[in-house]
Amino acid sequence: MKKLNDEQLMILVKSGELNALSPLFEKYHVKLYNFFLRLTKNRSVSEDLVQSVFRRILSYRKSYNEEHLFKSWMYQIARNAHANHYRDNKIQISDYDDPEHIQVESDSAVEEMELESRKKTLYEALNGLQAEQKEIIELSRFQGLKYREIAEITGFSENAVKVKVHRALNKLRKLYFELA
Repeated sequence: MKKLNDEQLMILVKSGELNALSPLFEKYHVKLYNFFLRLTKNRSVSEDLVQSVFRRILSYRKSYNEEHLFKSWMYQIARNAHANHYRDNKIQISDYDDPEHIQVESDSAVEEMELESRKKTLYEALNGLQAEQKEIIELSRFQGLKYREIAEITGFSENAVKVKVHRALNKLRKLYFELA
């Protein structure tokens, strides 16, 4: 099963071979966790949302369309799970300040402190964005999805996604330099 691509594995899951979901879980659970962690700033909520996504994948496996990338379909489910969570729990409580652990070798403690300061400023700037802008940056920059994939996930055209990413990055840049 290791040699099958995501779509082939999902077709197996769709046909009832539920053990084919294990490689997909192994491949994507950390990425989904980081996606949710950056959006919710809460570890336990992020873990719950990852579990919710994979439960929904099982529940809605019959609706999977082989013409679409599994990753796009999964992120659509993830976006819906996050939206449902946010709708049901208007108050978001953060238990995490720095959602990304970046390992950097530096020659001095001063460089490390400067890097930490820049990262903190970046995350403060990210928190200043609207939810849609934060999500589109998360998908494009942190999750590494292509504009085509984001368009499929969000329902926007590819050109609209490009414009939204461009505007979100400009807004992020502006906020970052205001905070720096």
